[in-house]
Amino acid sequence: MNTNIPISEIMSTELITVKETDNLASIEEKFKDHPIHHLPVVDANYQLVGIISKADMLHIARMIEHDASGTTYIAKVYDSWTASRIMTPQPLTLDPDDTIGLVADIFLQNKFHAIPVIEDFRLAGIVTSHDLLRHAYAQVSFPEVEG
Repeated sequence: MNTNIPISEIMSTELITVKETDNLASIEEKFKDHPIHHLPVVDANYQLVGIISKADMLHIARMIEHDASGTTYIAKVYDSWTASRIMTPQPLTLDPDDTIGLVADIFLQNKFHAIPVIEDFRLAGIVTSHDLLRHAYAQVSFPEVEG
């Protein structure tokens, strides 16, 4: 596999994002409605300010439900807490011209599985471990099985 291919060739560009002011209920809904594991958090100019993983959301949900004393309270928390409260601020980012070899090294050395891609100070895409696996798998040829 050629590890010098730019990540712009494998990154996802049709993104689902949230704003800093979106509440937990709407964030949870986006995770339920779409087959995604990461939500970039953007400002009004589509500049990246943070990221929320599905694991982050599940952790927060368990914490709230463990500490809460009723469904009314839980609903109030889900309506009042915002993305800015649970996001990872200023996540590591890459440029579209960075290589898949670089992103593979970063994934192997860290515990995260998605990196936002920034171009001209705006969110241009996201590259995930899934994107990298899909690319690597597409490069493999398998012998035909007769049967």
